[in-house]
Amino acid sequence: MKQWNKSTGLKVAVFATGLSGIVAEYILSTLATYFLGNSVFQWTMIVSIMMFSMGIGSRMSKMIRKSLLQNFLFIEFALSLAVSFSSMLVYTVASFSESVGVLIYFMCILVGFLIGMEIPLVIRINDTYESLKTNVSSVMEKDYYGSLAGGVFFAFIGLPILGLTYTPFVLGMVNFFVAILVFFMIRKECSHIERTRIGYSGVAIAMILIAGILFAKPIMLFGEQRRYKDKIVFEQQSKYQKIVITQWKKDFWLFINGNEQLSTLDEAMYHEVLVHPAMKLAQNPQDILIMGGGDGCALREVWKYHSVQHVDMVDLDPAMTNLGKEHPIMVKMNEGSMKDPRLSIHNEDGYTFLSENNKSYYDVILIDLPDPKTVELGRLYTYEFYKMCLRHLRKHGTIITQAGSPYYTTQAFWCINKTFKAVGLETLPLHNHLITLGEWGWILGMRKEATSTIKERAESISFNDIETQWMDKEAMKHISSFGKIFFTKDTSSIKINKIDDPNLYQLYLKGNWDLY
Repeated sequence: MKQWNKSTGLKVAVFATGLSGIVAEYILSTLATYFLGNSVFQWTMIVSIMMFSMGIGSRMSKMIRKSLLQNFLFIEFALSLAVSFSSMLVYTVASFSESVGVLIYFMCILVGFLIGMEIPLVIRINDTYESLKTNVSSVMEKDYYGSLAGGVFFAFIGLPILGLTYTPFVLGMVNFFVAILVFFMIRKECSHIERTRIGYSGVAIAMILIAGILFAKPIMLFGEQRRYKDKIVFEQQSKYQKIVITQWKKDFWLFINGNEQLSTLDEAMYHEVLVHPAMKLAQNPQDILIMGGGDGCALREVWKYHSVQHVDMVDLDPAMTNLGKEHPIMVKMNEGSMKDPRLSIHNEDGYTFLSENNKSYYDVILIDLPDPKTVELGRLYTYEFYKMCLRHLRKHGTIITQAGSPYYTTQAFWCINKTFKAVGLETLPLHNHLITLGEWGWILGMRKEATSTIKERAESISFNDIETQWMDKEAMKHISSFGKIFFTKDTSSIKINKIDDPNLYQLYLKGNWDLY
């Protein structure tokens, strides 16, 4: 076989290594975020530690002095196994132990170490076929090209279509088949004993990978089920998040990335507080903006007002809005609210929607987003975001956001309140105790109203004209009364949340989680 073809085979292997390596980083970072939280920290540390491990692997590769091709192929086989079973191992360990972070970071070190060993070996093997200056640059070039291909694959195919179940196995199979290709192209340079070892090892690895693919789904489902106390009746890994619905007796729970979003047991006690004070305080609300709320439950409450002519729902994830629109459990819960022709669904980033939309104005803006536990989510709780909301709010309009727990995330709650005030809104903090979530809070804001006036108007609201499950005039007095601030005595030191100073997610993560 021509030297050029042998060299090409090695470069294909390096391309595959670059592809699988970068996607392995993304998989492990996603798993770390899912199981450990704090996405910025996890992505930063996983990528950094993997790069460091690659350096260690590169250094250790110089200890391999003979049988370079055989050792390269065995490393490739090991990498195939490590990448393929990464998600399965993490989910399995997570179902039995709280120390899953140790495994995730061990896998990060292992994969980085193996990749680091591969590239110097390829350069040394390829030294037979190319001059030094061409050899090094062409090998590194293919590795970088593979990284780009891996990023595109993970973003558009891996995570949204194959999910964390099968994406690792696709990568493992790519590494495996490329290793076999290289073996057949350069096999004559191996001794008979080496060819036999590689052949038997290849067959064994192939059988293990096939078995893993066949049993991946039930094993992953078992691991996922162990994370929830109730039976999983629906799960989907979208491009943005993991969506799970569980059932206990006749009630259902919705989880996103393992965090409870709502339950049929008490969701009315959340959504009625989110919607009705804001709708009642607005004057003749006709145009409504809902940020998030893809489950359709807030929208169900909005449709109780006959004055409403149009609703824009902005939810980034089409998987969530499709679930609210089509899944029988969600349709029953939201009473088919997502099928009303007055609704326009926009599957895009809320910040982008407001910044690019200069013609729409609203009487009520309802912000029903997940907790600001990451920088990405915290961006939709910033001074800049609320300033844009205010720009789209009519003169007598109202805006309300869910704000986490005033007790478990006290500083974060009052940070949101202070950020509301900073954009020129007078605020009315609200809270309610939910059976499944505990004490929860909201911040309501209006233009040109004294806080005391908002509170007086809120407590005088009548609910005689609409049907509610929990809210009434007495409830309004309850949810707008706090007493003294108990856990954070001094809120003056709390800074507002800004894009260039995103402190809210840190306040959230430092919450009073050990209180009970």
